[in-house]
Amino acid sequence: MMGTNAGPVSGLPVLKERGQREVFCGLTGIVWLHRKIQDAFFLVVGSRTCAHLLQSAAGVMIFGEPRFATAILEDKDLAGLADANEEIDRVVARLLARRPDIKMLFLVGSCPSEVIKLDLTRAAARLDQQHDAVRVLAYSGSGIETTFTQGEDTCLSALARELPFANDAADQTEDELLVVGALPDVVEDQFQRSFDALGIPARFFPPRRAQALPRVGPRTKFLLAQPFLSETAATLEDMGLTRLAAPFPLGIEGTRGWLGAAAEAFGVPEATLAEHVAPAERRAQVALGRMRERLEGKRVFFFPDSQLEVPIARFLSREVGCELVEVGTPYLHREHMAEELALLPQGTALSEGQDVERQLDRCEEAAPDIVVCGLGLANPLEAKGMTTKWSIELVFTPVHGYEQAGDLAELFARPLVRRGRLRL
Repeated sequence: MMGTNAGPVSGLPVLKERGQREVFCGLTGIVWLHRKIQDAFFLVVGSRTCAHLLQSAAGVMIFGEPRFATAILEDKDLAGLADANEEIDRVVARLLARRPDIKMLFLVGSCPSEVIKLDLTRAAARLDQQHDAVRVLAYSGSGIETTFTQGEDTCLSALARELPFANDAADQTEDELLVVGALPDVVEDQFQRSFDALGIPARFFPPRRAQALPRVGPRTKFLLAQPFLSETAATLEDMGLTRLAAPFPLGIEGTRGWLGAAAEAFGVPEATLAEHVAPAERRAQVALGRMRERLEGKRVFFFPDSQLEVPIARFLSREVGCELVEVGTPYLHREHMAEELALLPQGTALSEGQDVERQLDRCEEAAPDIVVCGLGLANPLEAKGMTTKWSIELVFTPVHGYEQAGDLAELFARPLVRRGRLRL
């Protein structure tokens, strides 16, 4: 099934597609979340397939003892012949006895645990009472979700409910900023220095330590650092926090708009912001100048995969001169994407959801210079002679902010260079 939506978004009609999908599951988010929250542990309640996914996706990046594992549901669990809750209690007790460094434990739901209606939220509440030194939470990382980045969204939504809350003005005497979304430490440090220089009291969520959850309250404003956090944003808004509308901090334009939204909300003069960002913008322009020579005029086709597609497309179009053939995204949050959509070129083909066969047909007919897609589509498309970029690499790699703008562009230039060398 497919069709256009009821109306255009920022003047751009959106093609809605509902069919076969080709995406990773939300368990993939554990790969970067376990590195971000350094004293947390992620216990997936799932199958051997879940375990293989995590081992193959994250195992090559682990040099110490990992902080994730899988409690495997056996056939007797799936058939209802064993009490899965008793098994979870036993596994958790053994894990915490062996790893006293764990301060927060996430029980992560999977397709198998959800199919048998295993209530991990209730299990987490029970275990939280049993183990005083550890906070136990639950969230869904199921592959039934729209796309793999929703694992972070459901995790942070669950964690947001644990944020200490200032109920009145006596507890929160000034406006504060909360930056929401897991960022590499190097990027977080860069943004923290910018907010400090601008006089904006800023905290980051998730924190690097589970016990360092930032306090929030009715005077807390938040900026989304990632475009796939719709459930987390709704949770924070329900708690009384205010979201600042902004583009996402990808490239020069996005970062300036993102910092500018915070500056405006906290009364920082535009001249002060411009003076602060000028050196970083000059460095980014130099880095992008080198990449623009390789990317200008290249035609790009986005398959829906990470929900990063719209801001990345805006960056490629406006800052390095790429042409957008089609920008597909698994889910288009109209409100969160309003500033990004307004910056896309008129006539940009947007699609929401996936019908992979139809999209493959459109992609082959368009014959773009580069295709941004998931791992499951990349090899077949490469075999057809197309140049691809793995969209998951955009999540694993530091790409936010001024200092990473050149690196972001290089991620797209690199496969084109590789293809050119192979043709020699």
